[in-house]
Amino acid sequence: MAYQFIHLESFSRKGDGKGRSTAFIFAEARRDPSACVHVANPAPPTVVYGLDVADVEALHDAAADAARTTPKDGKPRRLRQDHKTLHTVIASHPYTMDGVRADPEKRKEAEVWERRTIGWLRSQYGSDLKSVVRHEDESHFHIHAYIVPTDDPEMRALRHHPGVSAKRAAMAAGPAEGEDSKTLSKRGDAAYKQALRAWQDSYHDAVGIPCGLARIGPRRRNLPRGEWQRENAQAKALQAALDRAAVVKAKIETHIITKKAEVETLVSTAETTAAALRAEADAATAEAARRLAAARTATDAAKAAHDAAVAEQRKARSMVSHVREEAAKVRRASARLQRLPSLLRTAWDGFRQSKVVDRIRRGVEGEMNALREQVSSAFDRASAADIARRKAEERAYTLDAALTETTAQRDAARREVVLLRPPEPEPEASMGPTPGR
Repeated sequence: MAYQFIHLESFSRKGDGKGRSTAFIFAEARRDPSACVHVANPAPPTVVYGLDVADVEALHDAAADAARTTPKDGKPRRLRQDHKTLHTVIASHPYTMDGVRADPEKRKEAEVWERRTIGWLRSQYGSDLKSVVRHEDESHFHIHAYIVPTDDPEMRALRHHPGVSAKRAAMAAGPAEGEDSKTLSKRGDAAYKQALRAWQDSYHDAVGIPCGLARIGPRRRNLPRGEWQRENAQAKALQAALDRAAVVKAKIETHIITKKAEVETLVSTAETTAAALRAEADAATAEAARRLAAARTATDAAKAAHDAAVAEQRKARSMVSHVREEAAKVRRASARLQRLPSLLRTAWDGFRQSKVVDRIRRGVEGEMNALREQVSSAFDRASAADIARRKAEERAYTLDAALTETTAQRDAARREVVLLRPPEPEPEASMGPTPGR
């Protein structure tokens, strides 16, 4: 294994001392013949993120033409030709292209490195990262990133250069107490280097360590070969540990997702069952209430029938008592009438010969007729009263039977109400001694 390599640089439309302008950088990325004389067999780039190179160039040129700076006089002006408007990053993997093409495992490792690098670039530059391309026509597996600051009205590409930004901040703060301009410049250079080291450390943490790459190569640190090999072995061991940790993390996440789905299923089933039980309980409660209302209605009807039967029984008993009194009166009157003929006959024999007897006879005959009619009427009333008494007794018997049946129905209704009524919860047994006892 080897170490990481990542490099950044910014360009203007005018170009630097080597003639590298933004147009040249885009031409080199496209593999224009005039811009890639250093490549033996140029091949078109592979876009692995964002826009095609031609589209990025068109976007850059349009934004640069529209961008304006505002100097001290406050009048907006077009950008200077030497204004840095394009920022680039080159990242290279230690594997050669021949090794990647020949070994699928190396190809897989290089692609993992590529995906991690793109992720780190997106976290660094956000929406200003317009394109990432891969060149496979050179010695090593590598990618180029193109950052165009279109969100900045002045298109300041150097604000994406951590070293330049750190040095400018140090110089803008001015010299410290007792510090001259030379010392301030040295402090600015130190801030520049420190910012770039932090930038490299960030890439190493996000990409180098997971991919088993060392932070710095052996020549930079003058390491003996044995120590360098041990460091590479440690880097590979760290990569393997991180890979195992990633696998374990994936398994844990999968397990959590599975268990979460199972818990959600159980909760859903429990909620459905609880809803069904609640509905069943509500239906049973409604049925119990209906039966209780029906039992109460039946009980009220039974009580009303019982009261009516008692009233009828009392009325029948009163009628029977009245009939008995009338019958006693009739019997007494009949006894008097039965003694009356003998008395009348004796009087008739004693006064037969006299006119007084005749008058008495006529008067007695009239009274006798009246008494006969009275006796006949009394016998009729006694007969009617006896018939009424028998009917009253029969009705009283019928009412008494109905009362007995109503009472049985009422008792049955009460028992059904008791069965339908839910049992009251028993008081919980005390777990300790009752205070005060």
